[in-house]
Amino acid sequence: MKLTKTDKLILESYASMLTGLSAYLGSAYEISLHSLEDYQHSVIKILNGYHSGRHIGAPITDLALNMLTRIREDSDIDLGSYYAYNTINRSGERLKSSTIPIYGENGKIIGLICINFYLDSPLSEILESLSAKKEAPELNEHFSANVNDTIMNLVSEAKNQVMFNSSIPAVNRNKALIEVLYEQGVFNMKDSVLQVAEILGISRNTVYLHLRNIKEKNK
Repeated sequence: MKLTKTDKLILESYASMLTGLSAYLGSAYEISLHSLEDYQHSVIKILNGYHSGRHIGAPITDLALNMLTRIREDSDIDLGSYYAYNTINRSGERLKSSTIPIYGENGKIIGLICINFYLDSPLSEILESLSAKKEAPELNEHFSANVNDTIMNLVSEAKNQVMFNSSIPAVNRNKALIEVLYEQGVFNMKDSVLQVAEILGISRNTVYLHLRNIKEKNK
């Protein structure tokens, strides 16, 4: 199969995503990215490949090839399809696996993501992946049910930064608040200017004025 430039860019975007996914899941998971341009050397990215001894340039597996055939032959499968299954490798290790097709231009399958969780991995290894990493920063995150709650939380946090900062004169605090919210990307959300104005008790025009000044300063 000949992949287009767009197809290759799509696969490259998955390669960087899988690096982050692997860091999150931990070493008990082997994750491989396959390009279907060359079945003999289909693996273009692999994380924790020591489990299977594979590396970049390894061929597609027999099971992945079988899954690919099933996906292509099943007319009821949609673009969000995947296959989850349990298997045992040649070493007798038990795996919980998933094969996910990647679609490129014209709806054709251009690659596969294969995720293998090694169920016989030491418990200590699995627990380590679930625990907080010492080098990772601890951040606060609000899981809001709607965008209004998100904006409300961000405005509240901005107030905590600005209102208790004695170095900011009272007359400049709204301007400082708008700048904090701007840097956080709040104003990329629909109707955010109106909601911020209502929360702060100022006019929309005042918000727009501060935003224009911030953008001018950042040019």
